[in-house]
Amino acid sequence: MPSRPTPSLARGLAARAHVVVDRPWRPGRRPRPPPPPCFGSSQESRMFSSTPSARNVPDPICELASSALRYGPSATSELGHDLFHLNAKRTLLFVDPHVRKLPPFQVVMDSITKYAPKGHVVDVYDEVRVEPNDASFKHAIGFASGRIAKNGPYDAVVALGGGSTIDTAKAANLYSSHPPEDFYDYVNPVVGKGLPPPGPLMPLVAIPTTAGTGSETTGVAIFDDAPSKSKTGIAHRNLRPTLGIVDPDNVKTMPRAVAKYSGIDVLCHALESYTAVPYNLRPGGRPESPLLRPAYQGSNPVSDVWALRALRECAECLPRACEDPEGDDEEARARMCLAASAAGMGFGNAGVHLCHGMSYPVASQVKGGYWTEGYPKLSEEDGKTHGLVAHGLSVCINAPAVFRFTGAPGKVEGKAGERNRDRHAECASILAEARVERSRVDGSVAAAVPSMKAMLDSPGDALADEILELMHVLEVPVGLRSLGYGEADVEDLARGTLPQHRVTKLSPRQPVGMEELRDLFQDALDG
Repeated sequence: MPSRPTPSLARGLAARAHVVVDRPWRPGRRPRPPPPPCFGSSQESRMFSSTPSARNVPDPICELASSALRYGPSATSELGHDLFHLNAKRTLLFVDPHVRKLPPFQVVMDSITKYAPKGHVVDVYDEVRVEPNDASFKHAIGFASGRIAKNGPYDAVVALGGGSTIDTAKAANLYSSHPPEDFYDYVNPVVGKGLPPPGPLMPLVAIPTTAGTGSETTGVAIFDDAPSKSKTGIAHRNLRPTLGIVDPDNVKTMPRAVAKYSGIDVLCHALESYTAVPYNLRPGGRPESPLLRPAYQGSNPVSDVWALRALRECAECLPRACEDPEGDDEEARARMCLAASAAGMGFGNAGVHLCHGMSYPVASQVKGGYWTEGYPKLSEEDGKTHGLVAHGLSVCINAPAVFRFTGAPGKVEGKAGERNRDRHAECASILAEARVERSRVDGSVAAAVPSMKAMLDSPGDALADEILELMHVLEVPVGLRSLGYGEADVEDLARGTLPQHRVTKLSPRQPVGMEELRDLFQDALDG
């Protein structure tokens, strides 16, 4: 047997990065040992904020929690070593039917065959649905639970694919490890109860094949809920993968449309987490226990580092990656892979806000069988009985309207308003500078970078204009009308967004109620 290198995870595959910005803790009684980390004990705390203290004082502390991350070309080939050191004799592998036919799947199987413990068994689930819904989650959960009932728990779970595959694996891991009385027990309020898992899950290794969702770093699994006609999710720190393997080789076969919409999702992750309400102004204040601090804490000094890095990488590399349908620009695609994970570490701790909150009903209330151009249809029903608005498209199509709203002058008061103004202008400046540099390289004519005074005078408009310019370059549809929506749909879209408290309350401009959401969707109809 070949010698095995010392694995990066040998000293604890479940290790998590944990950064505390402000160490002092209120003196007094020590909190009793809590259950596994969760968003809070009350329904309101699970919806958005942490369990408030008696005085509802601002929270001066932020944290960073993330999956362990391995990055680099050919990193996928090391998976078998990880399974060996987990002594994983039974592995459950999630993959969609399209990715199963591509080279990364064979790399995974070869590595398992070569390095995993002798006598290992791999069960493959390949019925993952692109943009999963409650039914597809339940089908995957049933598969995992059935195999576990027959043969006992798995030693490891592996997810190979985009965000849909990784999120499906997270849900199946949770529900098969700790079956609830009702499917909606773990689902975020107000659709579900938002109960925390009662214990640890099986080790999960996530291997993304797109450069977008950052799901390999987060504890969130998103799905369309047909009964409520909304998009919702399951969120808890225990859902975070034990290890994320980010391998640029896996995105060489990514279609241009997937590169475009997964990449623009990265852009929105970075923009939203950087412009979210500050962590120390988060509603709910300081929790009674650090274990009750929410994962989505608001923008903070640690997440800001990751968000800005991801934003700059996207501004420079996303157009290059999309202009390269054959995957020859390896540098651009590799940097987008890292940008996706960086953004995931940013928004996974700061959160996202209105672009994502408004995307959920857009993606779940698809009009007339609309199917995003360039996305593969995996069954005869695709485009007939149901449509598909790619996640990144459903997010970015609202972004210009969102940032005109959040960055409107004078709508956020005091120092928070100055901070909000400066951040919107800074993001606009980063995108503008990248736009001008692209024109210099390709010899095209582009408008100069606006003066900082002009951007500070109208920061929301400045950022919206730069996003629209990038959408034009990437050939992204502009305005909800291009997806088949009209004035008659505004009310339903607003109502579909209203329950998304966990993200809408992170908007730097408040309140965000039905009136504001109606105005936002009306504005988003035409971009």
